[in-house]
Amino acid sequence: MNLLFVVTVSALLQAPPPGVVIDHSPAASGLYIGSPGLAVLPSGDYVAAHDFFGPKSNEFQSARSVIFRSADRGQTWRQIAEIQGAFWSSLFVHRGQLYLLGTDRHHGNLVIRRSEDGGVTWTSPKDRATGLLRDTGECHCAPVPVVEHLGRLWRAFEWRNPPVAWGINYRSGMLSVPVEADLLNAGSWTVSNFVPSDRGWNDGDMGAWLEGNAVVAPDGNLVNVLRVQTKSPQEKAAIVRLSANGQVASFDPAHDFIDFPGGAKKFTIRFDPVTKKYWTLASIIHEKHRANNPGGIRNTLALTCSDDLRRWEVRNVILYHPDVPKHGFQYVDWLFEGDDLIAACRTAFDDEAGGAHNNHDANYLTFHRIPKFRDLQDAK
Repeated sequence: MNLLFVVTVSALLQAPPPGVVIDHSPAASGLYIGSPGLAVLPSGDYVAAHDFFGPKSNEFQSARSVIFRSADRGQTWRQIAEIQGAFWSSLFVHRGQLYLLGTDRHHGNLVIRRSEDGGVTWTSPKDRATGLLRDTGECHCAPVPVVEHLGRLWRAFEWRNPPVAWGINYRSGMLSVPVEADLLNAGSWTVSNFVPSDRGWNDGDMGAWLEGNAVVAPDGNLVNVLRVQTKSPQEKAAIVRLSANGQVASFDPAHDFIDFPGGAKKFTIRFDPVTKKYWTLASIIHEKHRANNPGGIRNTLALTCSDDLRRWEVRNVILYHPDVPKHGFQYVDWLFEGDDLIAACRTAFDDEAGGAHNNHDANYLTFHRIPKFRDLQDAK
């Protein structure tokens, strides 16, 4: 394969993480880096975000996120803000203003904030008029795309019902709002029904579905493409269909599971109007590491694409490390920028303090540029 970044065994002890380090949190701190978000301001500056999870975090009461900004196209970064009560959040720009949409804590309320100064100061979601969109708790999501379609913004999330366990009780839903509305006003938003999953689906290999992507399908209809937690290394995604008004979600387990490299980990899908293809950066399983429980294998990040959302092709391995237990490239949020892709990655890698706690509990947020991504193709 044509690898853009490979760590050889001889370099394991001293190699810095690939890309540009935006933030670093040593494993001993008990604060692990999660939920990378990335946006480009109208000025051209980049903004990145992440939250903290782990034993020393406050993720179950009031989670903490930090905001970074780059004025030189990702070469250097500086922290510009810290936010209490922000977790699993999407960072996006709408009509010139910057927004952060996620939960206030682990399985918390759904909240949105707005910044009018490029991420330095933010509104506070105190009530339904100021960004508290859903106050029932038990919301789950990730930094997934916010998509404009048919005059509305769309964003997927999950509701945990009943409120026990991880994953198995997540119900898939879709949130939307008119593009001209006040996004901080909860009354402007519409929520679809929530579709439960079934442990018998996918021939009984169905642990959970989560972290869905709002995507406009080739037929012009909106769908939600979700990560699927499986035991088999044959990774899957699930395509939930939405009605034209976005209020009715439905799923056909006989036809709407698809083969999806990296489908057992979070991914972001975006449509490229140049190639008319859908693209993602996903944590696939390299053939060297093929094994059961693919959600725990995160050491290979690949560029993949599809013409129709159903058949996916691995185009290029972007990042790879031969060690599985303590190295991971995951939860990547990314954007098109001309002929390039720019990306923020939750990275578990070596550092002077002994490296990451494990491949899931990342110690870095890193920035990456993938030049001329459309031209990349693995050598066969």
